[in-house]
Amino acid sequence: MNATGAERAPGGMESKAARITVLYDAFGKASDMKKDWGFAAYIEYGGKRVLFDTGNNADVFAHNVKAKGIDLTKLDFAVVSHRHGDHTSGLNHLVRTNPNLTIYAPQENFGVFGAALPGTFYRRNESLPPEMRYFDGNPPQTMRFGTPWPQGNFTWVAKQTEIAPGFHLIALRGPWGVDLDVIELSLAIDTPEGIVLVVGCSHPTIEKIVEAARTTIARPIHLVVGGTHLLPAKDDEIARIALSLKDHAKVAWIAPVHCTGEPAFEILKRTFGDRYLYAGLGTTITSGPDVKSLSADGTPHTHAMDAEDRRRYRQLLAHSDDNPARLVAHDHRH
Repeated sequence: MNATGAERAPGGMESKAARITVLYDAFGKASDMKKDWGFAAYIEYGGKRVLFDTGNNADVFAHNVKAKGIDLTKLDFAVVSHRHGDHTSGLNHLVRTNPNLTIYAPQENFGVFGAALPGTFYRRNESLPPEMRYFDGNPPQTMRFGTPWPQGNFTWVAKQTEIAPGFHLIALRGPWGVDLDVIELSLAIDTPEGIVLVVGCSHPTIEKIVEAARTTIARPIHLVVGGTHLLPAKDDEIARIALSLKDHAKVAWIAPVHCTGEPAFEILKRTFGDRYLYAGLGTTITSGPDVKSLSADGTPHTHAMDAEDRRRYRQLLAHSDDNPARLVAHDHRH
């Protein structure tokens, strides 16, 4: 790797490929990494080292980071896509390891990543005596609200923002089961071949995220990596979305993970054919003119999810809040 962080290809030619390594997921080939429900990825491009999400368990996250030989103190910045625990729980390990790291997170009122609101955000009643009024009737100009990670150096993002040359955050609002609307950040990287789009759970819908990325950067979508949140979708809806991504949005390559769901893995693979990439735990996806899915030893993956992948994925999904059956049960209780 040279001074700019670009890799050297054979013959001394510089490679502009982005490298995305899956650090946390519920499926993958046998290795010393631990499977669990959740998502995290390590991204290398343009001399930058970026962490995207932190998984469901700080100890598992720390183990997998160590197993891949990644030094969290060398990160340039981190992105947390949204507030759900299967993407945020590793923050405990991250902020202990690198407390000064800039962490980009969604801006939400009273958000889990902290928040700030003007002292005028609530209605007042001047007729009340001081002891019945907030702050005795003299609130601070700005009220700041706490976070479970007070040591975290959070930068809140509320709109499409370029955080480093070629690195754009796409901020969109989307529903999730019975939860309140969640603000989700996706990372769009502008590469010579087009946009490399990394998504966490696609709560705003993968179609809207892809369209927002295309509009923001005005480039084609070269590669999508991440959770597409098609778990609750019926097969006909998944098929419609898959065709829309391929034929309308012109997504060239797709590497779905995490909350995509087994039926969607199969339908997306059938739709995208050779441009579907296996992205189980420990896999590294490389972009560039020659997109590849590489196993831990650097050899290309030649097949998708196998029987062991499916068994472990189902087992971990059964205990996850992303499980559609649990969402339905929750709806009925309420």
